[in-house]
Amino acid sequence: MIYVQIFLAFFIPGILGYGGGPSSIPLIEHEVVDNYEWMTTNEFSEMLAMGNALPGPIATKMAGYIGYEQGGVLGSIIGVFATVAPSMILMLALLGLLMKYKESPRVKRMTNYIRPIIAVLLGVMTYDFLFSSYDGIGIWQTLFIGLLSFFLLEKLKVHPAFVIAGALVYGGIFLA
Repeated sequence: MIYVQIFLAFFIPGILGYGGGPSSIPLIEHEVVDNYEWMTTNEFSEMLAMGNALPGPIATKMAGYIGYEQGGVLGSIIGVFATVAPSMILMLALLGLLMKYKESPRVKRMTNYIRPIIAVLLGVMTYDFLFSSYDGIGIWQTLFIGLLSFFLLEKLKVHPAFVIAGALVYGGIFLA
């Protein structure tokens, strides 16, 4: 039964997460944290931060990790397959239509309508992470890490991987 749950936890976000990893992260969080309760919001945010620090697609890294935690090696394989299966099936089935209508104004308009929805989903997830962090480490640590990260990313143009690594080191030293 756990393997079916792992498959559904990643297949459904894969179907609904139009736009790739960033748009499917809130959907995966809903399945993993709210629906199956395999992780807390704080654990999910830590796993997401670690996954973002590693190269490659974030959704498959999360699926592999969560699948392994819940069902071992087979769970990991099922999770990764469930993540890529919707895209693979749709691309194979709809490749001809996609090539025929890719320059259509209607298709381009549809894509423009979906972008704000993805932004709202990411905003809701950020809001949840902010209050989870506030509950876990307090307002001053949260503000310090957030403002320092913003400064490093926006003003000094430091690569996000270095900012994430620095936050991990800070958390390991001062918050462990």
